[in-house]
Amino acid sequence: MAIELTLDDTLAAEGPVTPWAAVTCLSLLTFLLVGLEFMPVSLLTPIAQDLAISEGQAGQAIAVSGLFAVITSLFGNALLARFDRRTVVLLYTAVLVASSLAVALAPNFLVFLAGRALVGIAIGGFWSLSTAILARLASGSDLPKAIALLQGGTALAIVIAAPLGSFLGELIGWRGTFFVTVPVGVAALVWQLAVLPKMPPMEAVSVSSMFRLLRNRTFTIGMAATGLAFMGMNSLSIYLRPFLESVTGLDVNVLSLVLLG
Repeated sequence: MAIELTLDDTLAAEGPVTPWAAVTCLSLLTFLLVGLEFMPVSLLTPIAQDLAISEGQAGQAIAVSGLFAVITSLFGNALLARFDRRTVVLLYTAVLVASSLAVALAPNFLVFLAGRALVGIAIGGFWSLSTAILARLASGSDLPKAIALLQGGTALAIVIAAPLGSFLGELIGWRGTFFVTVPVGVAALVWQLAVLPKMPPMEAVSVSSMFRLLRNRTFTIGMAATGLAFMGMNSLSIYLRPFLESVTGLDVNVLSLVLLG
């Protein structure tokens, strides 16, 4: 007879052993999420040309994903509070795959934006859970290492997503570039099914309690500063390719190297 243990059962029976395969598969998920978030930066020009829209409209791809990420981070997990955390992670990964597929096959701007909204849902939902999940997966002194591994996926994506997107875009087109992430996302989903333990929901935090945090002046200032920093970074990066092509006259063949730098 097969016995299926939950995470808490396993820790009680075997002691505090960190499942590093589970942590690593979550790091892959963060790499995919952040990579897809910033992928349009290096593909803005061909996206605009193919969908017959302006580069300004194409740039809304990142704005839309950011908007839905904020909404989902506030309300999404409150709606899913009764579900096993493993199931929730699998759900967000499936949404990521659906997003890539929708964007790659988008016949028009509206479907393209809908696909970008989906990746925003996956980003906001997972990031608001990620640290809490790691706290349950990693034991004691392993938690800082687990967080570093998770953030390693983020850092790697920030560095290579734009130049890799530009490089692949020249080889297989912008649609092909997004489509390549579909099998990678499916592989991540299968890996999660294999290594993520069950994590029954614990005490849920209400949406109202999160809004009460805004009464804390230090918290509010910190959030405002973080928001302004990300707004500045995204405002610069979104239209970097059109600027480099039209103002500096940079050849598209060396664009990937410049973005990597």
